[in-house]
Amino acid sequence: MTTSFFSSTQKIPIENIVVEGDLTLPSNTQGMVVFVHGSGSSRLSPRNQYVAQKFNQASIATLLFDLLTPNEEKIDVLTAEYRFNIDLLTNRLIGATQWLQNKPQTKKLKLGYFGASTGAAAALIAATKLSDTVTAIVSRGGRPDLAGAYLSQVKAPTLLLVGGWDEEVIELNRQAQNQMTNQNGLTIIPNATHLFEEPGKLEEVAKYATEWFKRFLHY
Repeated sequence: MTTSFFSSTQKIPIENIVVEGDLTLPSNTQGMVVFVHGSGSSRLSPRNQYVAQKFNQASIATLLFDLLTPNEEKIDVLTAEYRFNIDLLTNRLIGATQWLQNKPQTKKLKLGYFGASTGAAAALIAATKLSDTVTAIVSRGGRPDLAGAYLSQVKAPTLLLVGGWDEEVIELNRQAQNQMTNQNGLTIIPNATHLFEEPGKLEEVAKYATEWFKRFLHY
């Protein structure tokens, strides 16, 4: 069966700002994954776009959205003051999630988060505040340790993916995992650095993440 896609760029109002998001809905989708990009990135991250395409091919809907406004991004490039503001990133993610829940075509879809770098911490914290909504989480090269005391409150099953050569982040993920009480897993992808730029490694990320989401979004 061939899967068709409906893709569109959306304006997403969150509190007193508006950000842009790319929404893709496969014709036979049952679940939605919201991407939470990391430090200094945006919805146009080629790594996240690649993984999103793999999700779409597996009939999983996706939303890639900018956590910062264009003006905030300009400031962040110079000062890096927003990228580690986990509270701000978390609030933006919650706002985007609530926006999805109010849209007729997405409000009934089971929801997961795919977080990278600092975005992984925002995904974990938001999941504790939306525990009845968020069904699964995957972290790619993430900093779950930045979720701090919220780690023990996460209920959604969580998969932590880290490159085998990303030694510092492996240790930070292990420390975070030790604080988690939910169903979780840590998968180390061998011969991969932080951004999984080595040949075939991002494909492995997409494979593990797709399997996790299909399992917990009840496909």
